[in-house]
Amino acid sequence: MTRIIVITSGKGGVGKTTVSANLGMAIAKMGRQVALVDADFGLRNLDLLLGLENRIVYTAVEVLSRDCRLEQALVKDKRQPNLVLLPAAQNRTKDAVTPEQMKLLVNALAQKYQYVIIDSPAGIENGFKNAIAPAKEALIVTTPEISAVRDADRVVGLLEAQGVKRVHLIINRIRPAMVRANDMMSVQDVQELLAIPLIGVIPDDERVIVSTNRGEPLVLGDTPSLAAVAFENIARRLEGETVEFIDLDAPQENIFSRLRKLLRTKIV
Repeated sequence: MTRIIVITSGKGGVGKTTVSANLGMAIAKMGRQVALVDADFGLRNLDLLLGLENRIVYTAVEVLSRDCRLEQALVKDKRQPNLVLLPAAQNRTKDAVTPEQMKLLVNALAQKYQYVIIDSPAGIENGFKNAIAPAKEALIVTTPEISAVRDADRVVGLLEAQGVKRVHLIINRIRPAMVRANDMMSVQDVQELLAIPLIGVIPDDERVIVSTNRGEPLVLGDTPSLAAVAFENIARRLEGETVEFIDLDAPQENIFSRLRKLLRTKIV
């Protein structure tokens, strides 16, 4: 049965699109067929993070207006054949698509793909309503800031009202040193405030910025990265595996020696 998951937050700038790109790629690497849907009409960015911006010919809007078939609008990723992107139109507003039309698009994708992951725009207006309309599950992305957590809490309530009951939390850009200094909310603080199950904690990592600018999701890189492992762990948890959370409070040297050991184990 196809998993239809919306990645949302309420607040902008918390890393939803980065999560969508890396999580989609991580799931595809596990052998699943994945369709990523950019629901941010007018401000698309998912294509940039995947490095697919130069390969877009048609978008979701052309599919809905019957100017092309759905298959023609899907952009295949040459690095990972299990992943495709359905891009949003840059020259249209969020009103160009209705929730019913989003359901039609996503249901068509669900006939072929095992995961349909919808990258929701910021806010709770029309773009958000479009993105959550077809969803069966949601991943709420927040950073450990009070404004982001408050917006995430509002979104949890809206998802429940929409009938999306399976909701999990991803905490992005956590900085253990700042948490220890009481300058940043801890994972436990965020969990207590939102009261939804935690599925992933992603440490702040400047390599995310580098990978974004290059259009190469971090999970495709050869260099060991805690953030990349965190994304892969979320993918494994979605698949039903029991995976321990990375101990971000451990000394850096210990973390990276464990990471190297983990990667060697994977190769073997």
